Amino acid sequence: MSKFSGKKIAIVGLSVEGRDALEYFCKQDCTLICVDRQSSEQLQELANAYSNDSTNFFFGSDYLEHITNADIIVCSPGISPRTPELIHAKEQGREVTSATQLFFEVCKAPIIGVTGTKGKGTTSTLIYEMLKKKYTNVFLGGNVGKPLLSKVDTITTNDWVVLELSSFQLEQLQMSPHIAVVLRITQDHLANFDKNATNFHPTREAYVEAKSHIVRYQKSGDIAIVNDDDETAKSFSQYTPATILRFNRYQTAADCYVDHHAVFVHVQDEIKQVCTKEDIHVRGDHNLENIAAATLAALSAGVSYEEIVSAVKDFQGLEHRLEFVRSIHDVSYYNDSFSTIPETTIAAIESFDEPKILILGGSEKMSDFAEMGRKITDPSSQVTGVVVIGQMTKRIITALHDASYKGKIMSGCVNMHEIVKKASLMAAPGTVVILTPACASFDMFNNYKERGELFKHEVQSLS
Repeated sequence: MSKFSGKKIAIVGLSVEGRDALEYFCKQDCTLICVDRQSSEQLQELANAYSNDSTNFFFGSDYLEHITNADIIVCSPGISPRTPELIHAKEQGREVTSATQLFFEVCKAPIIGVTGTKGKGTTSTLIYEMLKKKYTNVFLGGNVGKPLLSKVDTITTNDWVVLELSSFQLEQLQMSPHIAVVLRITQDHLANFDKNATNFHPTREAYVEAKSHIVRYQKSGDIAIVNDDDETAKSFSQYTPATILRFNRYQTAADCYVDHHAVFVHVQDEIKQVCTKEDIHVRGDHNLENIAAATLAALSAGVSYEEIVSAVKDFQGLEHRLEFVRSIHDVSYYNDSFSTIPETTIAAIESFDEPKILILGGSEKMSDFAEMGRKITDPSSQVTGVVVIGQMTKRIITALHDASYKGKIMSGCVNMHEIVKKASLMAAPGTVVILTPACASFDMFNNYKERGELFKHEVQSLS
């Protein structure tokens, strides 16, 4: 009998993860209360499809009033655990949990979890592709792929699960994966600038604390893989009894390292080359770091060196991450819309040797653009022009002026058609144009995906 049988379960938030939880609980012989702050046509269709005597839906601003009698409250990652109604529910002795926590509790397969500020999706997908070279059934989920709770009953002890874990998913997690991968950690989600968001971290310390849950509940037989160049990631070693494996740039004593645009790994008593930058389809030394992290995870999971090399050479990268769109008139266009902080824009600049036109800007994320301004100004970066858009236009232009940038600066675009047109007119033959905003998207677009899709559409329309 399921531990949920006869219980009243509340699902708070009906986005992708909440809907997957709904599918799971429909098979658990329980009463369901499904609530969401939004009241869209899509949610009404969901309610029409699932409503019955034991499953009820409530939408609108008073949505949390309907969860007071639930035995177990399952929150989506976008719902802040600091919400007063959830705090009150805990005080009343009710179980407040998440779909990610429940998945960890019932999943029979070993789990590889990946976190960091950026690079999680690429690294998780790389690990998934590496494991598929050896194992028949590998599942990719979390923030990338599809939620897996509804499929957990089909996952066996012989399978592997790879999860990209965001700070919001980790914040409520009280278990850790068998293999934890910790990439660079800067800061993100520190202020609520998404008009549709209901969760953010009040401080950087809270953000880092949430991230640390990926290792805090590990056991001595587990493995933690950390970026040894990043002080925050490296500090996670103190929180876990697991075996620590390290990756970095240039330090050959690390278990895996990047040197001279190539990845090397210690395999038994040998140092073996995994790839060079010419071997792979993804740009940038930051992606070589991601390959190093994925290599250690895959080796720890029993994948052979040869299988890892094969997977790396086959990997095509992810959408909206330095994604090649097209070349026209000897100008190449790249979609890096997933870049929402200055650090990833700096990584994008470092990924190209060609002259560059950058498209920067968007909505507020409390970022400091000073270092980015200096990087753009550095003659070795070859940034010949910048198109600045959105609410952060003034701050970014100020950072460029403070760094004494001498290239062209264009602004005032009100839509993606104007943005791409202006960038194309600035680009001389042999140039790359990169949409790498360093900002959130919510001032002009619904999300980074829409921003990237519109960019690609406009680039494809150039003639």
